[in-house]
Amino acid sequence: MTQEFHDELVAPDAKGLPERFFDRFVFNLHSRDSASPSILFGLGIYPPKDTVDGFAILVTDTEQRNVRFSTELSATDGTSAGPFSWRVVEPMQTWHVRLGPNPTGLEFDLEWRARAPAWFGEVAVKQGESVTAAFDHLFQSGYYTGTLTIDGIQQQVDGWYGQRDRSRGVRTMSGGQGLHIWYQAQFDDRSVGFLLVEDRSQGRLLLEGAVMHESGELDPIVDVLHDLQFTDDLDLKGGTVEVRTQAGATYRIDADASAGGGFMSGGGYGGHHGKPAGRDHLEHDTYPLDGSVSPRTLDSSLTDRLAAFTWDGRPGLGIFEFAHTRSSSYTYCPTLP
Repeated sequence: MTQEFHDELVAPDAKGLPERFFDRFVFNLHSRDSASPSILFGLGIYPPKDTVDGFAILVTDTEQRNVRFSTELSATDGTSAGPFSWRVVEPMQTWHVRLGPNPTGLEFDLEWRARAPAWFGEVAVKQGESVTAAFDHLFQSGYYTGTLTIDGIQQQVDGWYGQRDRSRGVRTMSGGQGLHIWYQAQFDDRSVGFLLVEDRSQGRLLLEGAVMHESGELDPIVDVLHDLQFTDDLDLKGGTVEVRTQAGATYRIDADASAGGGFMSGGGYGGHHGKPAGRDHLEHDTYPLDGSVSPRTLDSSLTDRLAAFTWDGRPGLGIFEFAHTRSSSYTYCPTLP
């Protein structure tokens, strides 16, 4: 794990970067005791392509509303794009984020504050003899305060959970993956977070993460076993993971992922990020959560599901991100005995 992480996005006019360079952040927002609403938003810059793009997703009990926006990076001030703006108030501690009027009916003006130390490091993934990904990666749990507006109805947000993910570098992972999990289980005094990627033979391509305590303790994760239940449409119903840490702790955590939604295709994750679309491009759509939309029908199976967790009788909420490949060469196999 590296010793520091530069939390600000790189300067829009940064020179000498690889053609496929990106600098991105993704946040999620949800209450501490309710599965609805679930809100996901993020933004990425691509200086060599003079492009910036972002998204916001609102998941209710019945539907998922999506807005995606893109413009030329040189046409922005480096802190806003489309209806979205951001500011790093204090690196690694506080961000201010704002979403203005847009077709989803979702708006917010929020401050995110860290509640635990971040896990961060440099990720390098090899597939065969080729390095397919090399990027800095961070994830961290926090609390939100501010205002949230849905369809003109404003409510105060005070102490809602939110996990953020920062990544910067070159990422070209394409093909060969069987199962992807980005897991952020939030409990009252700690967050259990990891990224696990397996190939189509159940071999491990990547594992990184830690149990991040509000007390400041960071206990790296050294092993993860799982027993998950997927539908025929590759949607996650729930399951159990067992997390083992460097300090010798074992966390056996059950997840209920039946809430629905969180399909990241709505945020442009089907290969659309970083593709120039000219100035002031904006598009939106809505997915009904009636079973007609699933990881199998969309252009990406990646899903950030708000899930209910239970560990040692203690309840928690958080994001269970998953992607089960649609390749017929892969069959999910539990690794938890």
